[in-house]
Amino acid sequence: MKIFFLFTFSTFFWSPFEQAAASVHYDKILTHSRIRARDQGQNVCALQQVMGTKKKYFSTCRNWYQGAICGKKATVLYECCPGYMKMDGMRGCPAVAPIDHVYGTLGIVGATSTQQYSDISKLREELEGRGSFTFFAPSSEAWEQLDSEIHRNLIDNVNIELYNALHHHMVNKRMLTKDLKNGMTLVSMYNDQKLLINHYPNGVVTVNCARVIYGNQIATNGVVHVIDRVLTAVGNTIQDFIEVEDDLSSLRAAAITSDVLDILGKPGHYTLFAPTNEAFERLPRGLLERIMGDKVASEALVKFHILNTLQCSEAITGGAAYETLEGNTVEVGCDGESLTVNGVKMVKRKDIVTSNGVIHLIDEVLIPDSAKQVIELGGAQQTTFTDLMIQLGLASSLRPEGQYTLLVPLNGAFSDDTLRMDQRRLKTILQNHIINVKVGLNELYNGQELETIGGKLLRVFLYRTAVCIENSCMVRGSKEGRNGFIHILRQIINPAEKTLHEMLRNDKRFSVFLSLVKAADLDDVLSQPGKWTLFVPTNDAFKSLTDDDKDILIRDKNALRNILLYHLTQGVFIGSGFEPGVTNILKTIQGGKLYLKTVNDTLLVNELKSRESDLMATNGVIHVIDKLLYPADLPVGNDQLLTILKKLIKYIQIKFVRGSAFKEIPLTFYSPEIKYTRITAGGSDNEEKLKKLLEDEAPVRKEQPTRRTQGGTARRRTRLAYP
Repeated sequence: MKIFFLFTFSTFFWSPFEQAAASVHYDKILTHSRIRARDQGQNVCALQQVMGTKKKYFSTCRNWYQGAICGKKATVLYECCPGYMKMDGMRGCPAVAPIDHVYGTLGIVGATSTQQYSDISKLREELEGRGSFTFFAPSSEAWEQLDSEIHRNLIDNVNIELYNALHHHMVNKRMLTKDLKNGMTLVSMYNDQKLLINHYPNGVVTVNCARVIYGNQIATNGVVHVIDRVLTAVGNTIQDFIEVEDDLSSLRAAAITSDVLDILGKPGHYTLFAPTNEAFERLPRGLLERIMGDKVASEALVKFHILNTLQCSEAITGGAAYETLEGNTVEVGCDGESLTVNGVKMVKRKDIVTSNGVIHLIDEVLIPDSAKQVIELGGAQQTTFTDLMIQLGLASSLRPEGQYTLLVPLNGAFSDDTLRMDQRRLKTILQNHIINVKVGLNELYNGQELETIGGKLLRVFLYRTAVCIENSCMVRGSKEGRNGFIHILRQIINPAEKTLHEMLRNDKRFSVFLSLVKAADLDDVLSQPGKWTLFVPTNDAFKSLTDDDKDILIRDKNALRNILLYHLTQGVFIGSGFEPGVTNILKTIQGGKLYLKTVNDTLLVNELKSRESDLMATNGVIHVIDKLLYPADLPVGNDQLLTILKKLIKYIQIKFVRGSAFKEIPLTFYSPEIKYTRITAGGSDNEEKLKKLLEDEAPVRKEQPTRRTQGGTARRRTRLAYP
């Protein structure tokens, strides 16, 4: 029976030697590949090959379901799992590959160039002899990709240079993938040179940043791992490289100024994205000078280019966020063969391996938020605000040594009408978005008041999934800079100027509702300090109401209060503060429940659309509706009232229970303002004033309990005070 091999670039050999390795990333990925190919037969593995290349991967679930690696489409291949073979006429890969010494194994795994060079360099005898070796064998393609001059020098001096180079790929003990731990250092068989091992969660294993593409091929005297490049000697530290590399003189100066250079000379596993001199030259001169003149900012700048993990380019098969020494993260990804940082192709040279990490040269300087002034933190969606700040002279008033919080609306919040405003008015609007103190997102709390540089007090409202300041709620994107925070808002902030009562009185749309409020003796509720949410029907809601109907409503004050107070809730609830699509249940002062939710940025109240929401008052917020609200579970026991309500309310069926009465709602749910009159002792004039005052107040005191029960206006108290 004819037996033939189908080999694959691989990371695993499933044999008794590796049974204990199932918990390692490398082997877990291969296990998934076997599962994906289980329909293809015994011992078949599924892998992805990047189209247009020879690169193959046993890939992660993420890459598999995306059907791409590094943003490039990948095709699915089915091949024998490492160590197994096909047999003619049989499904899957039922046969086991033979085991040979290391030299013979090089031929089995297809590393024929390495096998040939081992022969001509006189290394063959050692590879066939006794011992236990690990050979990281470059593939034939890896030798072809080696720098031509280096390649030629090796071939010209096979007995020394080539022999030593091959020994540099060997370790004097057998190391399977399960033994190759992330961050470990092995000693090669040439001059005790270091081999830096990284074992990544996505299953990629690297040695000096060369990827293992076929692993764990057991030999009688060791194991062979095929790698995708020829290893070169590891240099000294990252610090040593920076100190001698002419193209990094600007980075060197910044690292010295910030006292960071010494860190890169210490043992570790760092990744440095090193900006070239050209990258520094492209920065605005004033910006670079300011950062370099500020030790805190310059330290943040340099540390933002350093990861405390070693990220070889071959291990990156998709985007991921990595924390820098500065504390914030950068997004490292790939686009085909190119490495990207924060989504931008900026890496000029990859994988400069040192004894304490790897260096990637980049052609842009990464500036962290912590090195920026607060006005520089705005992104592409906040340019309108930052441009206006500069044009109106407010940006220059933010001192580098100051402490600020900018509340920055999105570009779309600025309408054409707003931008055409008089500059003095526009400047006032912007001043309402600047706080003269540094307040982070986690320092904000419900009921907090923030004073703007314009002298306005802004209230903070905290909800389950939102933080709002007055009428405007935040979106993701808060940032902290060198001298302050910015928080991104959906809308321009409109600080409250008037009470709920004043707003109703000044808007003709609400004249009918206001007249009913007055008739129910609820004026003081809407005039006094408090925290209310009021749902206000416009006059359109009362079109069918005749004067006689209105008189009937007003005469039944208890019924009127029940209806009106169903429109009022305790607390300030901003429309955009509600979680979209989720019903929020609010208890009204009347006792019934309102059901609120936002759909497509529209507030629904009992499924009725709010025509205008978030009109801010000093004692609450108004949401405008065009229908009268009424609790569906509240019965009416009066025929006349039922007729009137049916005229006004057609979207629900009102219950009728003859003889039922509305409950009394005493005005004890709010605290009226207490006014004090100060009277000083002594003198007949003062005695007369005191007597007259007591006489004037006496009737109010006497009738107070009755009036409060009926819902009348709360009395004013007078305190007598003596110096």
